[in-house]
Amino acid sequence: MKLTRRQTLAYAALASAAFFAGSAAAQGYPTKPITLVVSYPAGGDTDAIARMYAEKLSAKLGQQVLVDNRPGASGTIGNAFVAKAPADGYTLLFTPSTFPIAPHVLKKGSGASYDSVKDFTPIILTGSIPLLVVTNSSQGLADMKTALAQAKAGKALTYASPGSGSPMHIAAEMLNAAAGVNITHVPYRGVAPAVNDALGGHVALAWITPGAVGGHIASGKLLPLAVAERQRSPLMPNVPTLIELGYKDLDVSAWMGLLGPKGMPPEIVKTLNGNFNEILKMPDIVSRMATLGALPIGGEGAQLAKQIEADDARFGKIIKAFGIQAD
Repeated sequence: MKLTRRQTLAYAALASAAFFAGSAAAQGYPTKPITLVVSYPAGGDTDAIARMYAEKLSAKLGQQVLVDNRPGASGTIGNAFVAKAPADGYTLLFTPSTFPIAPHVLKKGSGASYDSVKDFTPIILTGSIPLLVVTNSSQGLADMKTALAQAKAGKALTYASPGSGSPMHIAAEMLNAAAGVNITHVPYRGVAPAVNDALGGHVALAWITPGAVGGHIASGKLLPLAVAERQRSPLMPNVPTLIELGYKDLDVSAWMGLLGPKGMPPEIVKTLNGNFNEILKMPDIVSRMATLGALPIGGEGAQLAKQIEADDARFGKIIKAFGIQAD
């Protein structure tokens, strides 16, 4: 349909008004409390880190940043809530790297109602967390080579993970395939019960994050065997990578990031990104993150966008190939 000159001018005026209204709103941002959605229960690592960031961001912006836990369906309930929220910077999502994985592991018919790549505004990649394989010191597994050699020799070994479809589950199945072994998966509902059964010797191995087991490693109750990182973690420099052991594709580190709904004003994204980059350099934040087994990253939102797109493509294929599903 060809527009008249009057119609063209009218549409241009409307577009200009919308642009300046959005720009004005962004310049005054924030004028009310901000909600930081965490798609997992209170008390876990993601929740603890989110609350730490929320406190710092509140002080920097002069407005309350409130953490809202919306758990369920492998994190997709909270994620979907943010995807459908107004793109005004007042509803944000703080998420671990299960974000692009969850839609792929849900059972048929219960899929996520959003697109991880297209329906969000990536703001900042806040940190990385190595995935760690540990064993109870009473198991007699001195290192990862010993564990895999015993599995190859036919010994029935088991490994715990915080849940079916978790990054730990995926990494462990990748190792099973790469090493030609069949260490049996024992899924738990969360980190705490998986750690408890590793401590009790009920499973031979546990795939976990360092923050959940740091104290038990320090006490000697648990022994770290390997990390699924491309390079050794500065948090555990004496623990070898699985790549060092010859499994070149075993790079499955976890990450955390901040996103908002699709279409957020660039000025608001810039404000949030800049403040978070400053927060991530604060000595007390760096120290607290290390205690929780995380390393700060920061940078531009494009880095998080690239990470999500890469993980969506890579793990979508792996999950389909291995038939991995969430409980």
